[in-house]
Amino acid sequence: MKILFVGDLVGRPGRMCLERLLPSLRKELNVDAVVVNAENAAGGIGVTPQILDELMRLGVEAITLGNHTWRKKELVEMLDRYQTTVRPANYPPGVPGQGSVVITLQDGRKFGLISVLGRIFMECVESPFVRAKQEAVSLRQRTPVVIVDMHAEATSEKMAMGWYLDGCCTAVLGTHTHVQTADERILPGGTAYITDVGMTGPRDSVIGLEKERAIHKFLTGIPSEFRVAGGPSMLSAALVEADETTGKALSIRRECRISPPVDN
Repeated sequence: MKILFVGDLVGRPGRMCLERLLPSLRKELNVDAVVVNAENAAGGIGVTPQILDELMRLGVEAITLGNHTWRKKELVEMLDRYQTTVRPANYPPGVPGQGSVVITLQDGRKFGLISVLGRIFMECVESPFVRAKQEAVSLRQRTPVVIVDMHAEATSEKMAMGWYLDGCCTAVLGTHTHVQTADERILPGGTAYITDVGMTGPRDSVIGLEKERAIHKFLTGIPSEFRVAGGPSMLSAALVEADETTGKALSIRRECRISPPVDN
């Protein structure tokens, strides 16, 4: 099974980039399933039900969220309706949505998907390590192929998660920092790992936002409204191939493609 995991979708430029490039990528890479991190898809912060619907119409099989899950009130009220979308599993019990899910493809094959939120420089949540292990063990009773989205700030925390879950899941894929790293590998226990899948959104930006405003804040310390940048966009992703019998990763490789500019 080949799963294409698309890194943090930023605003309308990111969504348009995905719409333009995904059909050809599916064919070129012979992709069985597409997973998209969409927590920045609405104006660069949060996501709405309308955008989740839009992504599903594009044929995206599953969606992960992160620390901006609760930014849009309308999603908080409707998140339980989206059965192929996962928010971080280590949020407190009783909040809307689900932290893990088993996705069934049209041909009947299945894979599990988990989202967890890191704690270093992030929110005060339950241990992502304990929660991710619990969810992985549970999902593997239903399917050997399990993907973990480790949504975290610190490189060290993401790496530690990769080693901690090595052999317990198919892949640990880092998101949140928006810069694709070049450390993809298969760990000794058969788990594919990359520190950050990267961003799908404006290329000439500061993590998807207008560079001038970001520079101004760093120079002056004065916060200003961050806006999604324009210009050409890039799609960043990781392609993981899994053994459907054992759940071990057979390969992982980075993908990065450029799309023409769109108005944001």
